[in-house]
Amino acid sequence: MLETGTTQSGLSRLSGVRQPSISGFLSDKVEISDDQLNRLLSCMGFQLEVVRRPIVPQLTRSERRSWQLHRRLSTLLSHQSLKEWKPTIERNLDRLDHGVTGQPHERNVGRWRHLVVRGDVPGLHRVLTGLDRDSIEMREVSPMSGLLTDEQRRDVLELAG
Repeated sequence: MLETGTTQSGLSRLSGVRQPSISGFLSDKVEISDDQLNRLLSCMGFQLEVVRRPIVPQLTRSERRSWQLHRRLSTLLSHQSLKEWKPTIERNLDRLDHGVTGQPHERNVGRWRHLVVRGDVPGLHRVLTGLDRDSIEMREVSPMSGLLTDEQRRDVLELAG
């Protein structure tokens, strides 16, 4: 916008996107999709180029260990194992319901419960293995404790360092 001398109100008139939405995009208060960004950029004579490349996320030691333990659980997760694990997971969820306070933890316990009740195995795989901030925060209140054997847990933690 600086390079083209385009104001928020001018971009709004060009694109048909409301000025408060543009302000929200610019201040990172409102998420913008690639399609929306491309549309706004095209109004100023630019195109969006998205470059996909793998990166190693910056995780704390605790976040990396949690991810590795949950990733191991993900290798064992199936519709059958979820059925077998469900009593343990539900006990853990009940314990978390009474012991967790504040957001996003309370909301995430509810999201875990929803995934388990629905039997959403693909959704559980995403949370168990995801490296996005949402998955990391979900694992902070994981109901999956007690599902790995002591030996499986030790093996994972030895590799984790």
